[in-house]
Amino acid sequence: MENIVNEANFSEILSANKVVLVDFWASWCGPCRALAPTIEQLAGEYQGRAYVGKCNVDDNSDLATQFRIMSIPCMLFFKDGQLVDRLVGAQPKAAIAAKLDSLL
Repeated sequence: MENIVNEANFSEILSANKVVLVDFWASWCGPCRALAPTIEQLAGEYQGRAYVGKCNVDDNSDLATQFRIMSIPCMLFFKDGQLVDRLVGAQPKAAIAAKLDSLL
């Protein structure tokens, strides 16, 4: 998956005037690894309509702190550059897709 979100490109991604889903994860997190294929599928399915990316909390601790990421996986949803919702924990694909659809 090429949609890597980090501290260097975060503001650019948010300014794209798209719905944005950022999955905060870590390589040592079992539920994060289980959720990874779902995030990749959603990135493909929503390409052109929404930006779906992943942010490694170990590599981007400032972003994790800024958005008060206390548990992972944690998916943040942005619209028009503003944080509008979050889902914490491994969620079914249908629940994540429904949240994206509600913001489009």
